[in-house]
Amino acid sequence: MPLKDNKKNIAEGVVVTAQQSRFHNDALDVPTTKEIDVKDINLSIAGRDLLTHADLILRENRHYVLVGRNGTGKSTLLRAMAEGRIPGVPWSLDMLLLGQTNFVNSNTTLDEGLAALHFNGGTVLEHVVRSDVKRERALAEATSLSVALENSKDSLAIVSAIRKLKHERLARAHDEMAKIAARRSGARGAKARKDLIAAEEKVAASVALLQQPKSEIDAIAIQEETREAVDMLTDIQTSLDTMDAANAETRARTVLHGLGFSSDAIQRPYSTLSGGWRTRCSLASALFQKVDILLLDECTNFLDLPAIVWLQNFVLSLMDTTVVIITHDRDFADAVADELIVLREQKLEYFKGNLSLYEAERHSKTKHLTRMQAALDKKTKHMESSIASALSAAKRTGDDKKLKQVASRRKKIEERSGLEVGMKGGRFKLNRDLAGYHLTNRAEIEIPTADPLVRMSIPSEPLELRFPGALVSLENVSFAYPGAKSWTLIDINLVIHPGERIGIAGLNGSGKSTLVGLVHASLKPTKGKVAHHTRAKIRCFSQHAVEALEEKGKTDAELTALKELMETSGGELSEPEARGLLSGLGLPGKYASDVPVVALSGGQKVRLALAKLIYSPPHLLVLDEVTTHLDSDTVLALVETLKEYRGALLVITHDRCVVEGESPHESMGELSDDDDDDYDEAHRQWQAKPGVVYRMLKGQLKSLDGGMRKYETIALKASNKVGVLR
Repeated sequence: MPLKDNKKNIAEGVVVTAQQSRFHNDALDVPTTKEIDVKDINLSIAGRDLLTHADLILRENRHYVLVGRNGTGKSTLLRAMAEGRIPGVPWSLDMLLLGQTNFVNSNTTLDEGLAALHFNGGTVLEHVVRSDVKRERALAEATSLSVALENSKDSLAIVSAIRKLKHERLARAHDEMAKIAARRSGARGAKARKDLIAAEEKVAASVALLQQPKSEIDAIAIQEETREAVDMLTDIQTSLDTMDAANAETRARTVLHGLGFSSDAIQRPYSTLSGGWRTRCSLASALFQKVDILLLDECTNFLDLPAIVWLQNFVLSLMDTTVVIITHDRDFADAVADELIVLREQKLEYFKGNLSLYEAERHSKTKHLTRMQAALDKKTKHMESSIASALSAAKRTGDDKKLKQVASRRKKIEERSGLEVGMKGGRFKLNRDLAGYHLTNRAEIEIPTADPLVRMSIPSEPLELRFPGALVSLENVSFAYPGAKSWTLIDINLVIHPGERIGIAGLNGSGKSTLVGLVHASLKPTKGKVAHHTRAKIRCFSQHAVEALEEKGKTDAELTALKELMETSGGELSEPEARGLLSGLGLPGKYASDVPVVALSGGQKVRLALAKLIYSPPHLLVLDEVTTHLDSDTVLALVETLKEYRGALLVITHDRCVVEGESPHESMGELSDDDDDDYDEAHRQWQAKPGVVYRMLKGQLKSLDGGMRKYETIALKASNKVGVLR
């Protein structure tokens, strides 16, 4: 399949190096450790550096959130970890990555038959239960040995079973040693290659035993191998008890219920699930397994708020698992993070706390150090002015004392320029706060650099309607799909006026997209009346807009964002106007005209899809799950841009930040600096009326007085009923 080939090419283009010594614990014969501490990592893909001289540190049983802008390499880093590409990471660690598209397990020596199984023919419950390959292998081994031991007709059956089982284990160990030997050099590499040769000899001896004629197997060998089989079966059963294999189905049901599967849906064939529900099933499979390090890449995609809240509580309950999460949901990230890993400027920064606290402290520190630097510059300028005056007086009068005073003040400038506060907040002390050899007596004031705020600019004012009135009016509307036994929507009453803000929340499958179809006039009501303003322009961002662009990009390899927008506008936009619109949405220069649509990231495709909607601003803009492929900073930029949009907005999302419109940058004053005065003035001239949030429940639309926070409370109560049995 082409997709598989593309992934293989990308994986082959990943190059990872790290600082190593003979003391690194990545061998098989070292005590088990669940921590990762690798220095000086360099990570590149297709010749592009993503990490340079970075340190990767993961403490045991901590929960991390990995943040960074789109395209900085977050997903590539997690994939490199899961595939065992980072030197120095202990091979004994069991890591599982749930990527945005598929699973990656650090245990790449699994039986090919087991690893390749997708269980499409079984039920959803069976798919999740059987996704634990370690458990499945142990059950298969136990069954094989039990059947052989109970076979009274063939005394050699147990010999064949134990030899086959031992050979499979030796083959897996050999494959792992081969990988270790390939990635080591020097004395450690020589030792690894000797171990590999010894493993090859054991495998060859095992093959010889498998091929031994039955007539040559004597009674003593049968007795010894039978005893060995009994001992091995006991060990396997102990291992199954340790992993709680008997309660696997109960745990799987709990996870599936928490992620929104009903009791009936759990028993349905896996092959009948849609793409979104298969994604949930994959997430359930990842959460069901017991691993040392769990890596989740955009795990909140396609989840409704109750499922997100349940997942939040589940992650918090994982006390014996190290978790690393990439997510664009700020509230979810703040709730689950013990520590933050920030990927910026090709380095990894660590912060004990969540994203909101990191941004607040970073802003506070930057503000404090900026003021300190300004005060120091003012003080230095005053001293330099006094030095110049004293030097001028000394030259005029020939006063040696003045010259000594000038020299003394110059020395003070050299000695006292720099950080005036020590590491503990008190006065700076040289032998305590600046140990070692340095060119100055004080540490320099290093003001943290900040990524520029992501900003979007779009045409914000639709054409004026010739006569007033509601844009869309739904009166006692009910809808049922042809052949359906139940109503999807029941007695919906909704009126949308110009400039209004409306948010709709609800479970996946509750009818939100159906309502969007009625508003957009792509569906007709079964009962009731839907009226549209005759002059109003209504445009909709579908949750499948990115997939549609991907398919179009595959059919036309030369299609660019600029070409697509020009064709969509039908001549309404000139090329400079189209370039300006795309640039305002974050697709400048070559990204607009040179990069094919198929090569754009998910976030860039979202920007293109938005450009196709707002090149001529509609009176009603419907956004159905617009944030799925955007990072948290871009989501905030979109929120700020939509605040200034003067048309009506209908937003379908599970992202609490989008509906509430809360921006941490506003509370920290980041948009009120002197450099942004013009920007702020232009964006404060118009302000939308407070919006209304509705909840879709059992086909009916109900107003939420407390907005998304009220819905969050409802979701939390629902998740508490399900529980997080582990």
